Amino acid sequence: MSHPQQTAVPELVVHEATVRFAGLTALDAVSFTVAPGSIHALIGPNGAGKSTSFNVLSGVYRVASGSVRFGDAELTSLPPHRIASLGVARTFQNIVLTRGTVADNLMLGRHTLTRAGFTATALRLPSALREQRRHRERVREIAEFTGLGARFDTPVALLPYGDRKRVELARALCMEPKLLLLDEPVAGMNTAERLAMARTVTSIRDALGISVLIVEHDMGMIMRIADRVTVLDFGRLISDGTPEHVRKDPAVVRAYLGKES
Repeated sequence: MSHPQQTAVPELVVHEATVRFAGLTALDAVSFTVAPGSIHALIGPNGAGKSTSFNVLSGVYRVASGSVRFGDAELTSLPPHRIASLGVARTFQNIVLTRGTVADNLMLGRHTLTRAGFTATALRLPSALREQRRHRERVREIAEFTGLGARFDTPVALLPYGDRKRVELARALCMEPKLLLLDEPVAGMNTAERLAMARTVTSIRDALGISVLIVEHDMGMIMRIADRVTVLDFGRLISDGTPEHVRKDPAVVRAYLGKES
């Protein structure tokens, strides 16, 4: 599946991002760079600052200091909808789906790309109908690509857990992002579902050329698919490098096991 816009994917540069809540430092001068078209993992024990990082990148939290640049755009002062319009899409740990079919949910991902106004759509003007048809064709393509083709007209309430997680991923892809933020995409899945999702994430990078930033507790998956890994612990960056480098880093071993092995 090709990316219809084929626009250049910018570099994401997080520079000394600091976030504080009522005197508690949730992120402490964290810096890392997501190279264009790479799978970059953000890992760490519970409370390390991973969710805080995602909330900063998607505009939910503001930094006390530091910057987040996506190409030429400074994200730290922008609201979530502006960040989304720059090509940053996010999935959530907890599945957030509406009622209706897989197709209905995926069409929601197109709202930022829809040009026809509400009135034109409501009056079913030819231009609006043509645009809707184009969006629906693209949504079906993305459903096929993410393994949901056969479920396209199925109500999401009837889908097994793994497929519902897949709908969440597909809906984010429907925004045609340049950077995809995946928040624990295989949490709660069985082994077969995890392997299938890992293959899907890799194919997204390979086929679309977009960047993927992934928060995940499944270390086996991360070490297999990530090009680079950033490790946080208590809001601080403790390691950053290839999976091989990070796996052997004594600071990482200590953070996860409480001792060096």
